[in-house]
Amino acid sequence: MADLADQRPCVGLSAAAWADRPPLAYPAALRALAGCAVRVAALLCRRRMHLPARRVRTRLRFADGTSALVYRETVIDHGDVPGRCVLVVTFTLRAVRGWGHAAFRAESLLNTVLFAGFPGLVSKLWLANDSRGRYRGVYEWDGPQRADHYARALWRVLALVSVPGSIHYIVLPGLARDDFAFGPTASGDLVADDAAWWRVAGCS
Repeated sequence: MADLADQRPCVGLSAAAWADRPPLAYPAALRALAGCAVRVAALLCRRRMHLPARRVRTRLRFADGTSALVYRETVIDHGDVPGRCVLVVTFTLRAVRGWGHAAFRAESLLNTVLFAGFPGLVSKLWLANDSRGRYRGVYEWDGPQRADHYARALWRVLALVSVPGSIHYIVLPGLARDDFAFGPTASGDLVADDAAWWRVAGCS
């Protein structure tokens, strides 16, 4: 429980946002991921997980000058979301070029077992690689502590296939995903530094 309770803002972010805290210890990450896989099976049996197409093919533009297409969306039946927050994750795959990106996007559906069963997940937008080769996931969670816990567990898996130093995440409490990604929310106002990889500047 200490991993969930110990929430300290990172330097350079407002007190409302957390980012790039150390990944969970391997045993804790493995326990979290194993529990997630079990809960995914239950979600599938109860038909609570969906893959809507409404946002697929939408292009998100970011404040660092890059853009990326939404190629998949995952939604969990959740009901009310009192602790609404946004999580944005980025990473760059090692040794993946050209057609390899299309292959990764196709097989990435199998990676659903690594996130969909984490408590508090509401939805995920899967973004294709941008012009710099970076992938992003834009999530909505019920509870910033839960989002932070997930990101720190996922880090251990991503580190196996990602360029060292390319994994980053940020948790933004109080934001709805659609307002953040598709609406008028001025997300740039939430940071005090020049890091802009996560800041959505528009969509088309």
